[in-house]
Amino acid sequence: MAFSFQVQATSGRARACLIETPHGPVETPIFMPVGTAGAVKGLTPRDLGEVGARIVLANTYHLMLRPGDRLLAELGGLHGFTGWSGPFLTDSGGYQVFSLSSLRRITEEGAFFRSHLDGTAHTLSPERSIEIQTNLGADMVMAMDECPPFPAPHAAVDAATARTTRWARRSQAAHRRRDQALFGIVQGGVFLDLRERSARELLALDFPGYAVGGLSVGEPKQDMHRVLEHLDPILPQDRPRYLMGVGTPEDLLEGVARGIDMFDCVLPTRNARNGQLFTSRGKLSIRNARYKADSRPPDPDCPCYTCRTVSRAYLRHLHQAGEITAASLMTLHNLAFYLDTLRRVRQSILLGQFEEFRKEMLRALAVSAAEGL
Repeated sequence: MAFSFQVQATSGRARACLIETPHGPVETPIFMPVGTAGAVKGLTPRDLGEVGARIVLANTYHLMLRPGDRLLAELGGLHGFTGWSGPFLTDSGGYQVFSLSSLRRITEEGAFFRSHLDGTAHTLSPERSIEIQTNLGADMVMAMDECPPFPAPHAAVDAATARTTRWARRSQAAHRRRDQALFGIVQGGVFLDLRERSARELLALDFPGYAVGGLSVGEPKQDMHRVLEHLDPILPQDRPRYLMGVGTPEDLLEGVARGIDMFDCVLPTRNARNGQLFTSRGKLSIRNARYKADSRPPDPDCPCYTCRTVSRAYLRHLHQAGEITAASLMTLHNLAFYLDTLRRVRQSILLGQFEEFRKEMLRALAVSAAEGL
């Protein structure tokens, strides 16, 4: 089945959409669990299905280094290799390369870097990024971009934004698989003139989808909101919009309110491994001694396996004992919470009640954070 996109309902700027992919439909707004090396840490593909995941993100940089994209192609791509039958999205690998500032050098050709695993030298160009993603076989793939740091002067962000457009053209020219939807990535930092220029240059290339990169890199939240508000009327209504690397439950609500359809972030899985749970009553740190004899479920309002099965006391015991079961149980809950939150967001959009839902959930989270658990 070819890639297609349909807006099914709106409520203010919020959108409820349907994305059809070769590996199944994705209803939006959607959160994509991050499976950096082809797996969401601590969970099996069965767990992901049971928790309500519909699409998983995998990382081009890490998979090209280990086990290698050509081996993955021989073994059936990500789907054949991992056993996950739903859609995959892969990033371009550029962000990981650029974040390794002491190990890389960027030119117009691409990024030259040394592996963080063994120090071997590699080149990641737009063409090579597309080749890797072709071998990985994801349903949605990203054009290579340059993500400038924050803060950075206007001139430096301007140069990175212009290079992102040039690399987008090269990515598009190298892209061959019709069963993969190639997204362009809007850059420009917190500068609205650069964001608008980047978006309009990418629109001229007519990508099937558009991502917004370079946010949640240290800028104030109000700057992220300002950028998204500026881009909302510019980005086409008939294409999916993906906000990369964001974020907290509050970030998801604010992103949807500004027209975003797709999100990914390591926060729910990484924080779970560090003992922090996201709940309808605020964040809960399971390491806190107050939970040592607490027989309540982690979130009394959550129907996930973890909350149906174990107590806060047991989770704290497992975490303090260094048992890997703790990470699995808490990751299950955090992803269930994120996915259920966006499921309810979607329902509120279909009912034309998103703004009321957003305000009530933000109020509940703020009260919970103030009062504690």
